[in-house]
Amino acid sequence: MKQARLLLEDGTLLVGKSFGSEGTSVGEVVFNTSMTGYQEILTDPSYYGQMVTLTYPLIGNYGFTRDDDESIRPYAFGLIVREHAEYMSNWRQEDSIDEWLKMHKIVGISGIDTRMLTRKIRLHGTMRGILTTGTASVEELQEVLRNTPLITDQVKNVSTRSVHISPNIGKRVVLMDFGSKHNIQRELSERNCEVISVPYSTTAEEILRYRPDGVMLTNGPGDPKDVPEAIETVRALLGKVPVFGICLGHQLLSLACGADTEKLKFGHRGGNHPVKELASGRTVMTAQNHGYTVTAESIDHTRLRISHVALNDGTIEGVEHLDFPAFSVQYHPESAPGPLDSGYLFDHFMEMMEHGKDAYEKKGEKVRA
Repeated sequence: MKQARLLLEDGTLLVGKSFGSEGTSVGEVVFNTSMTGYQEILTDPSYYGQMVTLTYPLIGNYGFTRDDDESIRPYAFGLIVREHAEYMSNWRQEDSIDEWLKMHKIVGISGIDTRMLTRKIRLHGTMRGILTTGTASVEELQEVLRNTPLITDQVKNVSTRSVHISPNIGKRVVLMDFGSKHNIQRELSERNCEVISVPYSTTAEEILRYRPDGVMLTNGPGDPKDVPEAIETVRALLGKVPVFGICLGHQLLSLACGADTEKLKFGHRGGNHPVKELASGRTVMTAQNHGYTVTAESIDHTRLRISHVALNDGTIEGVEHLDFPAFSVQYHPESAPGPLDSGYLFDHFMEMMEHGKDAYEKKGEKVRA
């Protein structure tokens, strides 16, 4: 089997086995602690520009099937695993992990110590890396790595380039696509919503022309401050239409309200993150994928209040507006991959579109009941 090498910007060199596509890829090396859901992870647009280390040791054992894709194509720049399965066992399987990565031209490396790599990222933070199946020297790889900056226009590369309409008989929701996962639209469609997906750069004026009952701000990759036009759009929408933000959408809503964001040391990526909802006192398990967070001290100078907090590190996981029908969560309530605990948030959004801010004010009572 062909050799693959992963070189980190701190000089760490890991040598393993190549699987998937041959070639060279440069990106930010991150880790995800999910035990399953590797296909949903690789097809999540929030991973654009990143090479994903999966901490679970055996990846690919149930293969790949088109039904589990979370976007039209994968967006991860590379896959790093302890062991990849050469044989699948699943009645739904269509492709092996090796075939699927080859099909989408994604470089993979297996046979390395992913536990050591994860501990290094936790200690020193995410870092850039270069993954290659080529024969370039370490010095040549270091030169490429030094001269390849991190991408800052991720949202532009993953957002839809045109308007798409999914007709239905219920509420009309304009979905601002910053790198949306399919399951967000599925959740809305299951509630009979007509969903109009628009590019990230769509203005508030253009959105309001659709006469929406609500606006969904989706997940997406990168630093929220790299999309200032979206922040202005969200600010202009507040008070005119109910708003629900997820992940990057949560950060954009917070920035639009005057809060601030900062980069986390190694981010939150996995399907097992506990989050406490302050209104009810209930703890839910959540799926997460983000490298930035809203800073707690910046909330004090806004008309936002904190609604959810992460139990692992105390960071903000949700906010709600004190004056307008608008709320957001940092995690992925559409649960693909991940637990189903937070699907009720889509119901709250539906109630908000029906009754305005009063519906969200009463949600704590409903959860406790």
